[in-house]
Amino acid sequence: MKEQISLDVVNKNAAGIDIGSRSHWVAVGQSDDLIKEFGVYNENLYQLADWLTSHKIKHVAMESTGNYWQNLHAVLLSRGFEVTLCNGKFTKNIKGKKTDVKDCQWIQKLHSLGLLSGSFLPDEDTEILRTYTRHRYNLIKQAASATKKMQKYLRLMNIRLDVVVKDVVGLTGLKIIRAIALGETDPEKLASLRHYNCKKSEEEIAKALHSNGRKDFLYALKDELDTYDFVQKKIRECDDQIAAKLDEIIGKDPEKQEHYIDKKPYKRINKNTPKDIDINLKSYQMFKGVDLLAIEGMSYNTVLTIMSEVGFDGIKKFNSAKQFTSWLRLAPNNKVSGGKVLSSKIGKGSNRLKIALRNAANSIGNLKDSTPLRDFFHRINFRKGRVSAITATARKLAVIIWNMVTKGIPYQNPEGYLYLDQKRKLGIVKRMKKQITKFGITNDDLELNTTP
Repeated sequence: MKEQISLDVVNKNAAGIDIGSRSHWVAVGQSDDLIKEFGVYNENLYQLADWLTSHKIKHVAMESTGNYWQNLHAVLLSRGFEVTLCNGKFTKNIKGKKTDVKDCQWIQKLHSLGLLSGSFLPDEDTEILRTYTRHRYNLIKQAASATKKMQKYLRLMNIRLDVVVKDVVGLTGLKIIRAIALGETDPEKLASLRHYNCKKSEEEIAKALHSNGRKDFLYALKDELDTYDFVQKKIRECDDQIAAKLDEIIGKDPEKQEHYIDKKPYKRINKNTPKDIDINLKSYQMFKGVDLLAIEGMSYNTVLTIMSEVGFDGIKKFNSAKQFTSWLRLAPNNKVSGGKVLSSKIGKGSNRLKIALRNAANSIGNLKDSTPLRDFFHRINFRKGRVSAITATARKLAVIIWNMVTKGIPYQNPEGYLYLDQKRKLGIVKRMKKQITKFGITNDDLELNTTP
């Protein structure tokens, strides 16, 4: 006689949806008559929601397949369903032929038994802000591509502007490129456009600006310059949208508007930082008096990424710092069998927030002044290399940020980032102070000479 193991049904009246690019397969049960296919048009999505309602469905699970799930997810939420968006690797079917029908049945079965966990989703305001910031990032990449092409055509014209200036689209380089596009060929006149901060002299710059007169390369250079200017205009327009959305989010909460912080002139503003947005003040208000820029290595772009990728309410969805670092794929994925650690590698996968924190960690490693985080970075760097040091420091930053935002505490360099001998010294001092207080020991008892 075969033994059967039964599992309790956790989510009654649950449905599973297999998301597709041209159709969605929905299962409200395991029999064939409880499976139906729907299109992807707007009217089809509402028909799908009506069909679920007719079967008294309350819980719905779906895979996060590309971006095809987003419209259906919004429709189901507006109809009052409890939607679980899960990673596709958690819904892999058992061995056998794979079909859309079997997939939606398998998802429905797993969700009914409570075996699926939902993915993180930010709130609507954060999602809108995330769309703007991600689009801005794509525009910056387009501007960088146009810059590389301008540099290429300058080299083909034998104009070695990249040798005498650090940035070909900086204050000096962009003036010279615009003058070349307008037809100026005299190297002395072009060199006279040099900004006073440029390290190279006019004479040295003029030597690098002798052109071979190729008109085809000059035309291509003009075209790329127009592209660069157009993209820069779009970036400024996107900055206006980001600023308006930040004002809207902060304006909804009177508690956020009460906070104010002075500017940080020591924080560097690079050319990719939004110029007309006081990110220092906006982030201080967004996180209700928590100054994330007080952490060494944190830049304005990093803080803007935190606001747009997770937001104030999003960080609080993680119950612990361990969950937050695990979601960021910054925590070791320990595999233990027989009491032995088989592997402790960092899980594969990345997102924009993880990349931003790794960039901040790399900046911490380049600091000249000694800080606990910098010392921690160099200690890991000495033992395991720079890549591991960047990952470990990025995880430390994630833990610090989670504690600051969720607990509302200011940034302090914790003792946990000190070397082992420093920790032991602090522990001994603490124990000695307790004993002195407990027994009322004075300097005379210890026969300490307090006079200089």
